[in-house]
Amino acid sequence: MTGFVYSDALLKYRFSDTHPFNQMRLLLTKELLESYDLLNQDQIIIPRYATDEELQLIHQPDYIEAVKKASTNELSDDMCQKYGLNTTDTPNFKGMHDACRLIVGGTLTAVDAVMQGKMVKCVHFGGGLHHGFSGRASGFCIYNDSAIACKYLATKYNQKVMYIDTDAHHGDGVQFSFYNDSDVFTYSIHETGRYLFPGTGGINERGDGEGYLYTMNLPIDAYTEDDSFLEIFETSIKQACEFFKPDIIFSVHGADAHYLDPLTHLSCTHETFKRIPEIILKLSKQYTNQKWIAVGGGGYNVFQVAPFVFAQVYAVMQTGRALNGKLPQTFRDKWQPKSEIKLPETFESDLEAYEAIPRRMDITEKNETMMERVLRHYQ
Repeated sequence: MTGFVYSDALLKYRFSDTHPFNQMRLLLTKELLESYDLLNQDQIIIPRYATDEELQLIHQPDYIEAVKKASTNELSDDMCQKYGLNTTDTPNFKGMHDACRLIVGGTLTAVDAVMQGKMVKCVHFGGGLHHGFSGRASGFCIYNDSAIACKYLATKYNQKVMYIDTDAHHGDGVQFSFYNDSDVFTYSIHETGRYLFPGTGGINERGDGEGYLYTMNLPIDAYTEDDSFLEIFETSIKQACEFFKPDIIFSVHGADAHYLDPLTHLSCTHETFKRIPEIILKLSKQYTNQKWIAVGGGGYNVFQVAPFVFAQVYAVMQTGRALNGKLPQTFRDKWQPKSEIKLPETFESDLEAYEAIPRRMDITEKNETMMERVLRHYQ
């Protein structure tokens, strides 16, 4: 059985009504899965709050104290600037510390559910905040639940962790938390940093010291489509797992590689998001006895993309099969009046408006050349 970490309290991670990071997508995902009868109360796990000690697995104590003060508007402008707080990307909001440590605690709840044998697989789509650094907020992320969870798995449970990040943005905060570490292999396929935040994740970032070759980056070109994305992902992640031979998989499933996402420049459709979890499931059967924890990540088209991407991950984990065809009418009837844009009628609806990229061949060849340069170090 696959666990589903959720509480309405997770929706409180909200910078403002106009900020693109909107956790309403979590509620939509939950209700979509319930409409399919794929999720029931026995599978829902209430998240706990992370402790300061757990936050300090990655974050510096002075940074945690700064977040606490910023949550009650007691941190000066100079100190906010020092810690990356109250910026356009990460504006302060009341109760920020508690909202953030609940996100972290939710991811640790998923970890414990799997490692203590309560679930074989578990998701926490509220997590996946992969840009936070040890002493600085960045890219919509205050605390880095993904890095904390990987460290928690490595230290508390003595696990070799394969971190798989398919978000369109490079998972920089996680990568640099383990850049000198051989217990966590950080894999990221993302839009090249030439065009997109955070600008890191080049092919020459391969780790250092004991962590050399335990970082793998696949920076794909802007406007990459399904076929090229999936070829690069499947070939390279298989090579990474063969090299590392993980005990457990921890994956980040940002929905922002979709062509309808407003913040990125990739051109994938739902076909990519059906295949990603299928590929990871196969690897989990081969290497980890199916132990697999999945979190959310980016995804800024809340009504047309993100819930359907997350639902695919859970469906594959729970049943081994992706969802296809018409969406439940009960779901569409409830949420269409709340959306300013038309909800899709099927999982394939995004193909109706899709226009192929004229440079498809050039982009594909460029991606293949990039992948060859990466994988030659793992032969």
